Amino acid sequence: MRKKGVIIIKAVIMAGGKGTRLRPLTCGMPKPMVPILEKPVMEYSIELLKKYGIDQIAVTMAYLPSVITDHFGNGEVWGIDLNYFTEDLPLGTGGSVKNAEAFLDDTFIVISGDALTDLNLQKAIAYHKEKKSKATLVLKKEPVPLEYGVIITDEEGRIIRFLEKPSWGEVFSDTVNTGIYILEPEVLNYYKRGENFDFSKDLFPKLLRDQIPMYGYIMEDYWNDIGDLPSYMQTQFDILDRKVKISMNCEEVKKGIWIKEGTKLGENIKLTPPLYIGKNCTIHNRANLDAYTIIGENCEIGETAVLKRSILWKNVRIGENSHSSGTTICSNAQVKSGVNIYEHSAVGSGSILSNRVMVKPNTKIWPDKKIGEDSIVNQNLVWGTKISKTIFGYKGISGDINMDITPEFASRLGSAYTSNLKEEATIVVSSDRSNACHIIKNSFISGILSTGAGVIHMKDAVMSINRFAVKNYGANGGIHIRIDPFNKNRAHIEFVDENGANIDRNTERKIENLFNRDDFQRCNGEKVKSAVKIDNFSSLYIQNGAKIITDLSKIKRKNPKIIISSRCNNLLDLAVMFLKYIGCQIQCEYASDKHKSADTYVAHISEQVLKNKGHMGIILSSDGEKMILIDEKGRIIDREMYLVFITLILLKIGKDNKIVVPYTAPKIIDKMAESYDAQVVRTKTSSDAIMNEMLKSKGANGICLQYILNYDAIWAVGKIVDFMIDQDLKLSNLVDEIPDFYLIKKEIACDWQEKGRVIKEIIINHRDRDIELFEGVKIHDDKGWALILPDKEKAIFNVYTEGFSEEYAQELSIQFSEKVEQILKNKHE
Repeated sequence: MRKKGVIIIKAVIMAGGKGTRLRPLTCGMPKPMVPILEKPVMEYSIELLKKYGIDQIAVTMAYLPSVITDHFGNGEVWGIDLNYFTEDLPLGTGGSVKNAEAFLDDTFIVISGDALTDLNLQKAIAYHKEKKSKATLVLKKEPVPLEYGVIITDEEGRIIRFLEKPSWGEVFSDTVNTGIYILEPEVLNYYKRGENFDFSKDLFPKLLRDQIPMYGYIMEDYWNDIGDLPSYMQTQFDILDRKVKISMNCEEVKKGIWIKEGTKLGENIKLTPPLYIGKNCTIHNRANLDAYTIIGENCEIGETAVLKRSILWKNVRIGENSHSSGTTICSNAQVKSGVNIYEHSAVGSGSILSNRVMVKPNTKIWPDKKIGEDSIVNQNLVWGTKISKTIFGYKGISGDINMDITPEFASRLGSAYTSNLKEEATIVVSSDRSNACHIIKNSFISGILSTGAGVIHMKDAVMSINRFAVKNYGANGGIHIRIDPFNKNRAHIEFVDENGANIDRNTERKIENLFNRDDFQRCNGEKVKSAVKIDNFSSLYIQNGAKIITDLSKIKRKNPKIIISSRCNNLLDLAVMFLKYIGCQIQCEYASDKHKSADTYVAHISEQVLKNKGHMGIILSSDGEKMILIDEKGRIIDREMYLVFITLILLKIGKDNKIVVPYTAPKIIDKMAESYDAQVVRTKTSSDAIMNEMLKSKGANGICLQYILNYDAIWAVGKIVDFMIDQDLKLSNLVDEIPDFYLIKKEIACDWQEKGRVIKEIIINHRDRDIELFEGVKIHDDKGWALILPDKEKAIFNVYTEGFSEEYAQELSIQFSEKVEQILKNKHE
């Protein structure tokens, strides 16, 4: 040390980021050069290093490096020595630092050029030295850690596990990787100069494997990764709120109001703190600058204009009576009179918005665009990234027709989905018979055809037909749209891969990124194909379904009576055709809408089975994948019991020695499988994980029976009937064979921001117990087990418990539900 607070080590600033998610802000500059209160964000990193006496700094660059070098030069203005290292090819975070290896001869710190922090470097480096660490990762508690690398440490601070951008089921901690590292030079010896590798994905896991001392320093200081537009804006609002220990370099004329020299204020102006105005600005009469307004130098704000939570870069003109709320307007843009710009939007440099233009929320306008008078801008213009919420939820996308799911949305999403596939792809697109879904389907087809891909078009279809058609035609994927049976204005869209299984989360992320950037393949007019329309494909579906039946003649002789119902008439009609084709007599129950609840609906079908002496009752889910079975005694086989029921059938048939079930399935399945010398494979609870694992064990005829029993309810009914008749069994005989089990599921409301903290505390509080961290936290007990699983789509925790008795299951459910609730209650204590 030179003196208190001064450190003699070197630093590396990683400044290679393109900032694609920040576009249009980054269309002409690298991400580290995006201004925060008029200064490039990287400048704050330089000032922080200089504050602690670190003046020998390497800068690694890749994208538009000259913008950085032109601004900072050799660093003399800041009293530092800058050394630049440029990548010709992408080298990853670790590879870029390895590129500067000749500069690094002792302990050094790596810091991002596109995040803002006031980290106490002296404390962090002292921690590194005290622990004799070879690699110290600076960590920060983050309530919603899904977009970060989650780091798990032991009680001594030693790193024991990494998780890169986990799903909620994998969130085992709320401490995330800030991308700030204190390293000893020898850790770079794992790779050669010029090799592409990342710190978090490649190097650090190797250090962990080799038991190299590696620790996590949890900072209490400010840190924000400026990854997208909301975080970019929030960082500056945090500065105004004085949450960040940095110098404003500006006069505070009134508490919470900073105005630089040369700015002229008109009459009757309303200024609501906190706000910031750069130098040489002109604010005309009766303008209203509300809280969290930030205005760069040489801007002009017209009379009666209103700015709320908005950020203006330099040389921006805002016309009279224009309103801007929650937006960012880049340099040299002109916003004329009567314009309304709404939240989470952005206007690129040099763009002109003519009189009375309206820019809808979440809309981005790229640089140098001119928008005509009275135009409504409701989608991006023209290239780059749009920041939006995650598009995909549980099993696809759901939303209101012509609000969340518009024809324009569907067209763009169709283009994004196809752009993620190989060239010359073919997609099966289908919908139910509703007019609303027909419109959305046609928009999907337009978007797909615009990329040069082919389309197989089906009408009046169900999800199982789409999956079958994808495999039958050797297509590259499929899209199916259906109406929600409980809300006729709500649509559900599912996407499948070449196997007919739901696409996985990685594929969803890729599609979201392409969609948000408007980064689509486009073909010229000569390459646009015609959609191939397939009529009456249901006949082929029925004929192929009959092939899984052992003996059709037996079914036709027995002619079993089935009471069948569904809230989806489209699906019900198809099921009736199939079951009649294989030899069943059918009684349909169409009047499902008259029942006020699901329980009364199921009870009614049970009554009809008893009243009409049916061999079984069937209620098909509206997506055609699941079913509720009712035996001839009126007993209901639903949810987990159905899973155990079909496991029993699979084990008795004996063709599959591997039973695939979700992680939440009852343990009784393991005992059943053991008695048949079969193996149980548990997967994560997402449909794509379960489907793909099942499809790995196709039979010799290419058919996976357990996939059919789980995800094609129509064919599944046929196979269940076939099995019963072949074995001369009643449905009740099979129900009687199902072992007793006691599984309880409970939902606990939880703020999204609390999920990571809750899971972390559950792990800490039970670290001496038998726990599994496969998905969520599963805790084994001598009474059974409990699984605390954050929901992917809802602000809830799912608490599953299974006990060796009903009393034990209930006891575990109460015990662990109360633990989650107590952790949530202790937030402010």
